[in-house]
Amino acid sequence: MVTPGLTEALSYAPLYTSQYLPPEPWRMVTAAFLHSTGFLLHIAFNMYALWIMGQALEPLLGRARFLALYLLSAFGGSVAVLLLSSPLQSVVGASGAVFGLFGAMFIVQRSRGGDVRQLVVLIAINGVLGFVVSGISWQAHLGGLLAGAAAAAIIAYAPKGGNRALIHWGGLAGLAVLLVGLTLLGSTLVRLPLG
Repeated sequence: MVTPGLTEALSYAPLYTSQYLPPEPWRMVTAAFLHSTGFLLHIAFNMYALWIMGQALEPLLGRARFLALYLLSAFGGSVAVLLLSSPLQSVVGASGAVFGLFGAMFIVQRSRGGDVRQLVVLIAINGVLGFVVSGISWQAHLGGLLAGAAAAAIIAYAPKGGNRALIHWGGLAGLAVLLVGLTLLGSTLVRLPLG
């Protein structure tokens, strides 16, 4: 709101990772640190969810792993937007990354034998909102959820022992490579609508 044009300059749309424009892949992550100026309640929900999930997950994972999981979730949300939405559909917001934290909490709780019923209800309610409220990207929600769950599974289910940290970081790097590969594949599939 203070810097006109900033949101548009850093938002993401599949067009920015296609053959139609010079590539700007950084937008796949920068979009997660922006928000629509028209719907402030949504940013309030995202920040509240980040605070709640962060307080629970960061102590369990550690700061560096939590940050990696968050960034991979944000990136995964943009990859799903690339693969599943219109090339001209611009997205901003932390929802994909927040859904990644939801997916991570589900995996961490399951790995510890915890009850996940309330979390499943929370994910379902918020997932449905992406289909019934205009301006919310269900694609980013889905991609973030899957990327966050995958990252958490790498961390939670790594065998105990001296190589555990190496497995964590190697697995997270492998997930990043997979997301980059899907981005490269998806960028070749983008087609502009005719007319």
